Amino acid sequence: MEQATTDQGSPGRRGPGEPADLDLAGRLAAGDETALAGCHAALGPALRRYLGGRVPADLVDDVLQSVLMELWRCRDRLDPARGLEAWAFTIARRRAVDHLRACPPPTVPLAHAERACHGEDTAERVAREQDVRRALAALPAPQREAIGLAYFGDLTQREIAGRLGAPLGTVKARTARGLHRLSTLLDA
Repeated sequence: MEQATTDQGSPGRRGPGEPADLDLAGRLAAGDETALAGCHAALGPALRRYLGGRVPADLVDDVLQSVLMELWRCRDRLDPARGLEAWAFTIARRRAVDHLRACPPPTVPLAHAERACHGEDTAERVAREQDVRRALAALPAPQREAIGLAYFGDLTQREIAGRLGAPLGTVKARTARGLHRLSTLLDA
């Protein structure tokens, strides 16, 4: 019996409309600056747990801070009858998504990518190289020469035109036709 009268519900688990939630929401909506500290104390642990499952650990405090700032900045939109906690969690979800979108996508360091390429099956790599050699050999000589100078000689198309004594447009056409034919041969 005694427990029922003293148990006010666990923090962060009140339903909308409970006296403490209504009081805090009303104070926040009224612009009481101490209400923001109350929001942090009452909702902070639950929001931190919620955000911990949605953003990297090093961003949780930043996102929580932006949630609290938005609670304060947009307090005129708060409907105390609908519940402060639900509104705070809606904002937390939106801020978490915003922070994740702002983060650069994870990348693989170039050294790791090179090791992964070298770690592939040697037989597969050799077979692929033989396929490329056979496809190059099947190209007409002018196309093979233009592609060879571009990719193996590391020359620009302008430098290839100067070396071959051919117009730049001709070198571009040979390279484009050769690459198209090469992709057709490799796909077959």
